[in-house]
Amino acid sequence: MAPPLARTPGDARPRRTARLRRGLLAALVTAAVALPVAGAAGPAEVPAPSPPPTTPLTAGTPAELTARLDARYADRRAALRAAEQTADAYGAHRRAAALHAMAQPGRRILAFDGRDGGRSAEVVGDLARADRIAVLVPGVDTGLEHYARFRAGALALQDTLREDTGGDRTAVVAWLGYRTPATASAASLTPGRAEEAAPALTASVAELHRIRPAARITLLCHSYGSVVCARAAAGTPAAAIVLYGSPGTGHDDVAALHTRATVWAGRATDDWVARVPHVRISLPSLARCGSELGFGADPADPAFGARRFAAGDGGHSDYLVPGSVPLRNLARIVEGEEPADA
Repeated sequence: MAPPLARTPGDARPRRTARLRRGLLAALVTAAVALPVAGAAGPAEVPAPSPPPTTPLTAGTPAELTARLDARYADRRAALRAAEQTADAYGAHRRAAALHAMAQPGRRILAFDGRDGGRSAEVVGDLARADRIAVLVPGVDTGLEHYARFRAGALALQDTLREDTGGDRTAVVAWLGYRTPATASAASLTPGRAEEAAPALTASVAELHRIRPAARITLLCHSYGSVVCARAAAGTPAAAIVLYGSPGTGHDDVAALHTRATVWAGRATDDWVARVPHVRISLPSLARCGSELGFGADPADPAFGARRFAAGDGGHSDYLVPGSVPLRNLARIVEGEEPADA
């Protein structure tokens, strides 16, 4: 019997890459099978009326901008109530309850469209006077039915900013401007949803910059939201882009983002996303999902070129937990300061 061929040192990487590719392909097949079953009557199917068009916001004095924003909030509140009635009549009572809460007086809904799963942007803080604006871009499994959880993170960040600055010159925008993919879905492994979302994010940030041109804008991009932000990076006037809990961006390094913003990256030590294979495979048969599988280089790897910040020892959903290390550091980045060490 012939002896086995000796392995050369270069054999390990191709074998490891092949295993990663097979793992990703297996995950995609599993998602493709599971998704039609799990999503048979998903939130995207809940009907909603077309919202009335909005008047573009323009810059002005704080008093003028406050009046314009109040009119926008009132207009979106009416759209929310119409969508609530439609959802309730359809039997989507959980969606109706979420919309009812969003339509309460005092809530500052900057944008809303209940169709195709729902889109929204809510302001926490006084946007008319803010000189620091944070835009939260969520990842997988974030929708109107789970909106309270997303908003809780925005509230926690705003509270931390107020504690650190001692004032109210900050605002957080909870931007749910796209249909986020489900964790167990082909869409969560491919860039299609991000490519659809990026123009909307670019437009939203452009509006914020237009009405508060001197404000410092920071994009806080969680999980799949980092893929969205990477697609929008070159077109936004953001001063900083923060990628946390990221599976990758679809780019090899910071230079490929073509942005003047300072790019930060962080990952908590107990975040499961660390186990996601950082490969990117071209699959033309997935054209409807973005023609690629996986998101490539790890933004938390020093080789990616992002500035890194301490993100604590929590899990994938713990970055905005009140009092946590990552929340404090995200607030410092929004303020334009250096994050603290762990």
